[in-house]
Amino acid sequence: MSRIEACFNAIKENNKKALIPFITAGDPSPDLTVGLMHEMVSAGADIIELGIPFSDPMADGPVIQRASERALAKGTNTDDVFSIVEEFRTKNNMTPIILMGYLNPIEVMGYAQFVNKAAKAGVDGLIIVDLPPEESEELIAELKPHGLDQIFLISPTTHEERLEKICEVASGFLYYVSLKGVTGSNQLDVEAVAHKLNQIRDKTNLPLGVGFGIRDAQTAEAVGRISDAVVVGSALVERIAEHAKDNEKMKKEISSFIKSLRVALDGV
Repeated sequence: MSRIEACFNAIKENNKKALIPFITAGDPSPDLTVGLMHEMVSAGADIIELGIPFSDPMADGPVIQRASERALAKGTNTDDVFSIVEEFRTKNNMTPIILMGYLNPIEVMGYAQFVNKAAKAGVDGLIIVDLPPEESEELIAELKPHGLDQIFLISPTTHEERLEKICEVASGFLYYVSLKGVTGSNQLDVEAVAHKLNQIRDKTNLPLGVGFGIRDAQTAEAVGRISDAVVVGSALVERIAEHAKDNEKMKKEISSFIKSLRVALDGV
């Protein structure tokens, strides 16, 4: 059983919801990322989504784009991301780690080499934003022997035929993008999200996570009532940027924010 499956099984048994925070590896510097990851787990994170810095993050809004720029300016590359996960694993072998990124760096490295390095470091799954399910067979064939999950995005405009294809090839959980647009968008319509999640549940038994537009405890609680997991990214990355010159203050702000989300979700 994978760490992701075990995590969702435990959450379901305890009648809870998964909290999945996102940060970009290497932001504001590579030597701080592992500490932030441990801080988030201590504050109540169940799974960590770790962004691979990329020069053209087309699905991300300006907040996470700037995070990638800061990480790249510090020289963070894909191998550094693996090293960060490997270091995290020296103290935590339970919390699932998902890498979120784009296909270009994976193709440059080669599918087999990328997956081998990811598995060796302790990665549990991938979210590749620009990899359509119709073209995912080769990568999934590399992932399966290592027990790594390929997690796909579903949007409000995903039509039924494509949804069926995604559910056919996905594993781990499904990530529903609750808004049209890029990360950091606003105006979340919880009723519309609930309607779409019901449609998805007709096609799959995989857990459903919801991200984009979740910026505070109140929104997290509302989304937690209709989903299995809540993904929070831009609101965290904003706090990292705001306190990038004060490491201790940054950790305290991140911890406090994660705790507020945890309390909200535990009240669902």
